[in-house]
Amino acid sequence: MNVPIKLGTIHGVGLGPGAQDLLSVRADRLVRGTRHVAYFRKAGRPGQARRIAEGMLRDDVVEIAMEYPVTTEIPLADPRYNASLSAFYAECTERLSALALAGEDVAVLCEGDPFFYGSFMHLHSRLMDRVPVHVVPGITGMTGAWTATGMPITWGDDVLTVAMATLPEDELIRRIRDTDSLVVMKIGRNLPKLRRAVAAAGREKAAWLVEYAAMPEQRVILLTEAIEVTPYFSILLIHGQGRRP
Repeated sequence: MNVPIKLGTIHGVGLGPGAQDLLSVRADRLVRGTRHVAYFRKAGRPGQARRIAEGMLRDDVVEIAMEYPVTTEIPLADPRYNASLSAFYAECTERLSALALAGEDVAVLCEGDPFFYGSFMHLHSRLMDRVPVHVVPGITGMTGAWTATGMPITWGDDVLTVAMATLPEDELIRRIRDTDSLVVMKIGRNLPKLRRAVAAAGREKAAWLVEYAAMPEQRVILLTEAIEVTPYFSILLIHGQGRRP
């Protein structure tokens, strides 16, 4: 008589902004205890998620490096970009599904929170109807960034807007002008455009740039002091000044 194999679970594990002691207890347990550990990375790089977990993995760990086929080599608007990434996520889905169907658990290491602008979301939507998938939330990078400034990001009835620096310049200007407090992510090469948009919205003196929040390299500076290219892990902040007792 064949005994059915109990399915394994794919865990999307939020690692937080970059420091091991900011992981949740559940995330820490899964990272240290799961034999199969997967993570995204750019080809030729160790990957930030893997770097965060350095020294935490078990001795017999089986690492699954999922290397992006493209990052900035093809413009976002080029149809080849979506086609390439779609095929990549489909291939990753097959690899992880095969392990779960064989009864193996997999911890997918995710920077920040798995459901907040993360690559794991694209796996989750493909995996959820095939094998068990659980998500462990994590502290977002933006939370680490505004904590690094030592100032609350919102007060009272402030409206917080989260925007990507990849947006068109006129859309950035509108978003920056019409909100109380602001977080802008994915800056990098978009810094000159973002700087112009913040100035056009009349909020340049209130804008802060946080690089490598919660990491050893952390730096907090005014936007006016920023150089023309910022690190990948950079977030722009404008703090709300709303109602308070």
